Amino acid sequence: MKKIILASKSIDRIEILKRAGIPFETFITNIDEEKYKTRILNTVELVQELAKAKAIFAKNKLLNNNLDAIIIAADTIVDLDGEIIGKAHHEKEAFNILRKLMGKTHKLITGITITETKNPKIIVDSDTTIVEFLELSDEEIWDYIKTNEWKERAGAYSIKDTASLFISKINGSSSNVIGLPMHKIYEILKKEFGLNLFQIKRI
Repeated sequence: MKKIILASKSIDRIEILKRAGIPFETFITNIDEEKYKTRILNTVELVQELAKAKAIFAKNKLLNNNLDAIIIAADTIVDLDGEIIGKAHHEKEAFNILRKLMGKTHKLITGITITETKNPKIIVDSDTTIVEFLELSDEEIWDYIKTNEWKERAGAYSIKDTASLFISKINGSSSNVIGLPMHKIYEILKKEFGLNLFQIKRI
């Protein structure tokens, strides 16, 4: 079986594939995300372009090693009434992001790109999940920030951990909120690349 490469350093995405028993290796990409954010205003287009850039970066590097592999890349952002919210860089920024999201509904959008090192085919897609937060006090937000779950996560929260205490509603894929819409990845791999994840050797 071809190797599966996850072009991401996201802890959450890595854990999703591990829990599904899918054998894979990680490849960290280095692209300038800010240049995309300054020229693309549509949130869906933005995450798709970022995921595509990561996949192409990984593909070009892995081709140099003559590796035959399937590459999965993804990027996730939060959309609050059209405002793009990414990752917080420090605690104060995490607080401001969470304060803004409290008591409101936002979209969590993940762009995905799947390709193969020795195949020109590139499939780009996205998935959107609607998430609603309870209203927390400033003190409660700071208590959450102390967990450090906000680090390296779009919207400064992780649905699978302590943030579940203040998430009141989810409409859509729960795996998408964690960073990978697994139902779409399964369908794309099966239909476009002939790989059925149910039939691979589990780990």
